[in-house]
Amino acid sequence: MARLDDEMLVCRCEEVTVGEIREAIAQGAFDVVGVKRRTRAGMGLCQGRTCEKLVQQIISQELHVGPTETGVTSTRQPVRPITYGALAEAEW
Repeated sequence: MARLDDEMLVCRCEEVTVGEIREAIAQGAFDVVGVKRRTRAGMGLCQGRTCEKLVQQIISQELHVGPTETGVTSTRQPVRPITYGALAEAEW
């Protein structure tokens, strides 16, 4: 597979680029969780549903490991942003 451009956006939710992921790997990240902690890739509203596979691919290419060695992140329940006003009006 061709090398991806460093300016390419990987995580749209957190606006993380390929270059930032490569930098995180150079700083010691060796799996998806390590990249997530250093870059926030996968921490947005989609919780990695749109970017995790690409992050795994970049890790595989950079570290010359198989896709199964890159790890996965834990999934979170979908969330919907609400305002403080809505919380204040809620009856508990």
